[in-house]
Amino acid sequence: MSTTQQPQPSFFPTSAIDHAFAGLGAGVVAVLCMHPLDLLKVKFQVATEKPQGGIGRAIWSSLKGIHAQDGLRGLYRGVGSNVAGNASSWGFYFLFYHMLKQRASGGDPNYKLSPGAYLLCSAQASAVTAIMTNPIWVVKVRMFTTKPSDPTAYRSLWHGLSSVWRNEGVAGLYRGTTLALVGVSNGAIQFMAYEEMKRWGFERKRLQFTKAGKEYTAADDKLSNTAYTLMSGASKLFALTSTYPYQVVRSRIQNNLTSHLYPTIPTCIKKTWAEEGLRGFYRGLGTNLVRVLPGTCVTFVVYENLAWLLRTSAVKRERRKQLATAEAT
Repeated sequence: MSTTQQPQPSFFPTSAIDHAFAGLGAGVVAVLCMHPLDLLKVKFQVATEKPQGGIGRAIWSSLKGIHAQDGLRGLYRGVGSNVAGNASSWGFYFLFYHMLKQRASGGDPNYKLSPGAYLLCSAQASAVTAIMTNPIWVVKVRMFTTKPSDPTAYRSLWHGLSSVWRNEGVAGLYRGTTLALVGVSNGAIQFMAYEEMKRWGFERKRLQFTKAGKEYTAADDKLSNTAYTLMSGASKLFALTSTYPYQVVRSRIQNNLTSHLYPTIPTCIKKTWAEEGLRGFYRGLGTNLVRVLPGTCVTFVVYENLAWLLRTSAVKRERRKQLATAEAT
């Protein structure tokens, strides 16, 4: 039995938009689930004093302190900018990533891209997405590192964007963009590893169908949620530990409360190394792992399920059209 994949219809006008929609939905769900830990990650990154106790105790005491002082609203401060940033980032990323993969394969669904091709497509998609969404991340970091009662605090994403534009101009909105582009390596490494693991999973599943003499259909073109969880977690862990320091530097130079301490990237790197050593570049890593790994798993599981749902819905719709045409003739 042949397991050659045929081009599949898309739910929206193009399959790239299908993937963009799935990424958008995944980004929203992940933020709503993991926002309080994302808030703590940024707070730990911009902090210069050593946290008391272990990672678990530091996370718990920090969450408890924020809740005691500002309530649930404090734990979800900046959620609007975080949703906008994550949802738009994942939506744009998957849109560009899918388009670049299609271009690299010549539109042939049976063409197998090399790990290097995945790396390049992911890096290009990440770079474009980073440039487009950087202003949102600037506002997000500043909202996360100020108290709601602070007279200089941003009230909303739009208030933050307009304030930065008015006071700092384009340079303020794109503060930290260079580091964001350096961070492209994080997503590129992650997706290269993830795509290779996913391809192995699909090849194994198709082989099982072939041995059993079963037909492999669009409805079967999906791995288990457990498999997606393990693959996304492992690929993210590998990418994050190798590229984390740039995130610390990026958060510190974007934080307007410490801009006088870290005015430029070289100054930030030198000062962090001199005062905190290597550990300073990995500040907040424990919290980030606690937040990012579950968040990444949620994002990819939701994305893969939404993409599969759109794909199978498009196939069913196409079949209904074919049946209607056949009955009419």
